[in-house]
Amino acid sequence: MLKEILSDILILAGMAAIAAGRVPWLRMNRAAIALAAAAGLIVVGAIPLGDALGAVDMGTITLLLSMMVLVAAIRLSGLFDLVAARLSGLAGYPKLFLAAIVAAAGVLSALFLNDTMCLVLGPVVAETSLRARRNPVPYLVATATAANVGSAATIIGNPQNMLIGAKSGIPFVQFVTRIGPPALLGLAICWVVVVLVFPREFRNHRKSPARDHVNLAGSATERQLEARTMSAGLLGAVRLDKPLAIKSAIASAAMLAGFLAGVPVVVAALVPAAIMLASTKIESEKLFSGVDFNLLVFFAGLFIITDATSRTAAFAWLERTVLSGAAASPWMFSAATTAVSNVVSNVPAVMVLSPLAAGAADPASAWLILAMASTFAGNLTLLGSVANLIVAEGAATRGARLGFWDYLKAGVPITLLTLAVGTAWLSLTA
Repeated sequence: MLKEILSDILILAGMAAIAAGRVPWLRMNRAAIALAAAAGLIVVGAIPLGDALGAVDMGTITLLLSMMVLVAAIRLSGLFDLVAARLSGLAGYPKLFLAAIVAAAGVLSALFLNDTMCLVLGPVVAETSLRARRNPVPYLVATATAANVGSAATIIGNPQNMLIGAKSGIPFVQFVTRIGPPALLGLAICWVVVVLVFPREFRNHRKSPARDHVNLAGSATERQLEARTMSAGLLGAVRLDKPLAIKSAIASAAMLAGFLAGVPVVVAALVPAAIMLASTKIESEKLFSGVDFNLLVFFAGLFIITDATSRTAAFAWLERTVLSGAAASPWMFSAATTAVSNVVSNVPAVMVLSPLAAGAADPASAWLILAMASTFAGNLTLLGSVANLIVAEGAATRGARLGFWDYLKAGVPITLLTLAVGTAWLSLTA
């Protein structure tokens, strides 16, 4: 009885701290919290050490590590900077600029992790918007929401999808063909909602509050000319390492070819990553410096926490009652996933709800709903996903502020509409 009580306390305290992102009076991030909670569960006997080590899914960890190495190589090559510079040339044409941001953030996030693309695009979108005398808020909202929506389309788009891909065994092509269409529609929804929520920014010949604030003026033609001049400047500032860019492009193409050919996703990502590390021009340390080891530790700790959680009497009761009812309906499972994702974040939510997806009458559809809903749910609030916070922080470094309420105005309708489209699509195509 004492072990059960201690286990429940540790699990609840750990998940609450992970959801909050900190522990009062302690300088612990989510990775440290997850690791400490996992260690505590082992100490109190909630899970034996051998089982705890076995709970860590090395396939998911390896896939994450491989993708991070590839993305680090692409960043070092300057290819992402080149894309960002090209975007800046459209800043004089608001709706087209918005469409380009949505397309770039969505497509690139599906291929190279949403957090990475937000890290690259956030500062550029903010600075470009301000220098082109535009209100940066709508474009920053579009960057974050499109990155989340687009990342849902593939197994490699975000960490929770990688986890689902490794656990479910769903082939890459099947995953894309099922979630790709609602993700594509979701990108269109992002564009429409942002235009409707921020109508003054997309009217012709009008200065936005942000432009008034920085005391800038100019005609539409002048704005377009300045945007083109700024684009030329950014392009000139981009340092492209052509040999590394070519090698990165070949490695990425090989990885995608492996996915399409049905090669296990871990192998398809690991081999190109290993090839990138075997280089005569760039030190391995530079590539490994782009690896988010905090995220890997966070995942490892969460694997242990969720395995220990599944062994408790409280979770067994919850699974028999509330959660089993939610899993019986695609719409209820989608709603439950959305709710849990916004309470404890999407990765812990996926880990907690994974047993329900695995035990569903149609496991493949349940896994896909879990992937779609946990990702789209991240657009609800500014705090809903790490990608959103990365955009806000990146914008702040360029003097632009993305506030909670400004984001919420677009985040709520985008989340509700994309979830409805995604759930309906996956229900009809099951």
